[in-house]
Amino acid sequence: MRGSTKSFLAVIAVGALALTGCSAEGGDGADANTLRIIYQKAGDVSPLDTLMQTTKEQFEAANEGVTVELEPVEGTDEDYNTRLALSQRSPDTAPDVFYEDTFRLRSDVDAGYLLPLDEYLSGWEDWSSFNDAAKEAGKADDGGTYAVPLGTDTRVIWYNKTVLEEAGVEVPWAPETWEDILEMARSVKDSQPDSVPFSMYAGTGTGEGTVMQSFYELLYGTGSGGLYDEEQQKWIAASQGFVDSLTFLQTLYQEELAVTPAEALDPNVWQTVVGTLLPENSMGGTVEGSYAPSFWQEGGQFEWAEYGEVMGVAPFPTQNGQEPGAVSMSGGWTLAVGAGTENPDLAFEFLTMAMGQENLLEYTVDNSQIAVRTDIAEDPSYLEANPFIEDVSAVLDVTNYRPATAEYAEISTAVQEATEAVIAGDTSPADAAATYDDTLRSIVGDENVVEE
Repeated sequence: MRGSTKSFLAVIAVGALALTGCSAEGGDGADANTLRIIYQKAGDVSPLDTLMQTTKEQFEAANEGVTVELEPVEGTDEDYNTRLALSQRSPDTAPDVFYEDTFRLRSDVDAGYLLPLDEYLSGWEDWSSFNDAAKEAGKADDGGTYAVPLGTDTRVIWYNKTVLEEAGVEVPWAPETWEDILEMARSVKDSQPDSVPFSMYAGTGTGEGTVMQSFYELLYGTGSGGLYDEEQQKWIAASQGFVDSLTFLQTLYQEELAVTPAEALDPNVWQTVVGTLLPENSMGGTVEGSYAPSFWQEGGQFEWAEYGEVMGVAPFPTQNGQEPGAVSMSGGWTLAVGAGTENPDLAFEFLTMAMGQENLLEYTVDNSQIAVRTDIAEDPSYLEANPFIEDVSAVLDVTNYRPATAEYAEISTAVQEATEAVIAGDTSPADAAATYDDTLRSIVGDENVVEE
């Protein structure tokens, strides 16, 4: 499934856990003939791990005497980001090449962790094959490019046609309002009491999954302006859309239309949703990324041969069906070169080898990514691999992106805490939103906040 932590002690604790799951293949310390690559390995079947293993083999064969040390970090996005942040604090542990979430890029550039790549990219012929919009993901506030995109994604509703049909819901299903979602969920609950009608993540356990696959789908469909006013470059407070979004989640959980609050707080609840409930026809639908088929396709973590026939896709609707009618969130990951690398030329060469057409095509297909290279987007094997590629790509017209500011991680955590308080029954949506506003002001200052 695709925040900063709450305290320094929490960072150290999570970092220590992440380090125990990191299987470095070589020794410590910087070496001009050794490249250290840090990336996330999610589950036993990891397309990114396959990409890195393949690139390591190709790179070492092409560069005699050079050793590539792969350091996959097993765990959640938050585990990985914490491990990466810890490694970047010292030149002895900082990676040469690393996997970088687009929403963290600008803050990491400001911290001096990323090498500027424009000089290198100007001499790389393949750079012209990358989509111009995708290239923007690797840029910082100074206009320079600091990372190369691996792929992008969108968020949609994935629904089980078998479950909906049994509930008397017509398929293909295309909800036009939030109320349509609740009506479907109530129908599933009435007809199949042992099923989970509709899943939307909430709480701090699922981290960015909570905001990207849940809360922002709601908030950005309210017409309240989202989190951040780009024109004024200020954060939005006193938002009725924020309260309405929390109220929807409260309804979903109070009416027992979702997983239980306790289950929602489990960081691995997504595995239950994607790997068990949907394949076993025990869930009506969920909001997940465009990459969901990567778990179900042959060789995926939760192989499910029938997913193409059983599952359907629908855009997430705006609150009351107002224009543009649907909403999505997009993110994506990149590869970057560490600013302190002993050999930037070799590090960039490794990055470009991983991003070559053949290697990136295999990764894009295996991970059900939306292609960022135009030659991959036109490749028949890409178009044929995912039966839903047109559906998940169509919502790019209505997609939104997280504010890529240095404060975002802390603010994301505050949003997650607001959802957790509401679904747990600890506070009302209005009070949780007010607490969020107070936290927001303490993070960015009153002068950087605008009221809706």
